[in-house]
Amino acid sequence: MYTLSELQELLKKEIYSSRIGREPFTLYDPINYTLESGGKRIRPALVLLACNLFTDDLSQAINPAIGLEIFHNFTLLHDDIMDKADIRRGNPTVHKKWDENTAILSGDAMLIKAYDYFFDCQSPNFREILKVFNQTALEVCEGQQYDMEFENRELVQEEEYLRMIELKTSVLLAGALKIGALIGGASGKNANLLYEFGRNIGLAFQLQDDYLDVYGDVNVFGKEIGGDIVANKKTFLLIKAKQLAKEIKAETLNNLLLDSSISRNEKVKLVTEIYNKLNIKEIVQKRILEFTQNALNLIDQVDVDNSKKTELKNLAGKLINRTN
Repeated sequence: MYTLSELQELLKKEIYSSRIGREPFTLYDPINYTLESGGKRIRPALVLLACNLFTDDLSQAINPAIGLEIFHNFTLLHDDIMDKADIRRGNPTVHKKWDENTAILSGDAMLIKAYDYFFDCQSPNFREILKVFNQTALEVCEGQQYDMEFENRELVQEEEYLRMIELKTSVLLAGALKIGALIGGASGKNANLLYEFGRNIGLAFQLQDDYLDVYGDVNVFGKEIGGDIVANKKTFLLIKAKQLAKEIKAETLNNLLLDSSISRNEKVKLVTEIYNKLNIKEIVQKRILEFTQNALNLIDQVDVDNSKKTELKNLAGKLINRTN
């Protein structure tokens, strides 16, 4: 069995060795810049870890894993334009380093290249693998659309939010695991169990992200606490607070969200105080634990020796229990 760090190093070398050096360089340089700018390579590593549960031969899984990483980074290029983000992984985003048109076109080229890597796969399950990839790619777009629509809605229900983060974040983790399992020769049952494992891990991961923005340690988190509060972002915490707040607290919360004269630190402090009074911290921690336990129950049902599941379980723990 391979370790996560071994697979991440393997992927790093493979991605660098496959860099595109051809004209027009202004189309392909942003792709190389994006793929080589870091990241933990979690999604392609999940492909290889899932494949390794069922076979020691990962040769057919490497290119699809890279294809999935290229697709993931393609979505980031376009997301950064939509979010008007200036920095990604500590570096200027593509649309800032070059321009928006270049970022859009390079992103389009990345999507096409992602399919190239899948077409190299010789697995007898190729049609099913490509079907999972297509479904996943479309669902990620659906999740981004919901996220944009929620920005312009005053009220978002808890289940709507969970569905949005499932599509935007979870399905890519889930799809990576199912693709890897199918390449490794897993049964449909085992492949679906791993898909659901990834889906639950993804939900817990995003809720932990929401939690850390309010309750993380600023010295560990790596950025200022309360960015979501300042931006009035509809996170699980804010949605739950609006749902539970009685008339007076609800009015106070809404006034705080709309008050542009209040300082950043004061807004974060006062909104957090409302969260504390409503026990939002405990509520989100409980949901994270529920999704985590669901995931562990699912992977326990996968029909391989438990010793082979150690790396996946450890990675899930790192994703969910992270502090930054």
